[in-house]
Amino acid sequence: MKIKSCIKIMNEWDIITARQKGRDVAKGIGFTTVEQARIATAISELARNIFLYAGQGQICIEKVDVSGKVGLRIIAADRGPGINNLKQIMGDDLSISGGLGAGLPGVKRLMDEFNIETSSEEGTKIYLIKWLR
Repeated sequence: MKIKSCIKIMNEWDIITARQKGRDVAKGIGFTTVEQARIATAISELARNIFLYAGQGQICIEKVDVSGKVGLRIIAADRGPGINNLKQIMGDDLSISGGLGAGLPGVKRLMDEFNIETSSEEGTKIYLIKWLR
């Protein structure tokens, strides 16, 4: 069974929707309650960043199965201005927005795989995977 869902991020309510959808999909795959919370936190942070810095974008959540290894892939995408200070942001453990989130470094710590593509012309795409243990 293929599980995939994309949520458009256009307002603050969409952040909550994306977070809940991520938790639901993670539960359906078999992640523990603690891992579900970590996944939901990562999605919430990414969706919040889309809303605050790009205005709109989307979060896609899907089950992955690679040679019997099962996990959850999250893709956060926007067409915003890109992240011009990525090295600085990834070196900081503090949120630059003044929020309570741990920012992108926190998201990276919560997941098993983390990759980011960003440019001023194309916006930002962040790819995450959390593997089921």
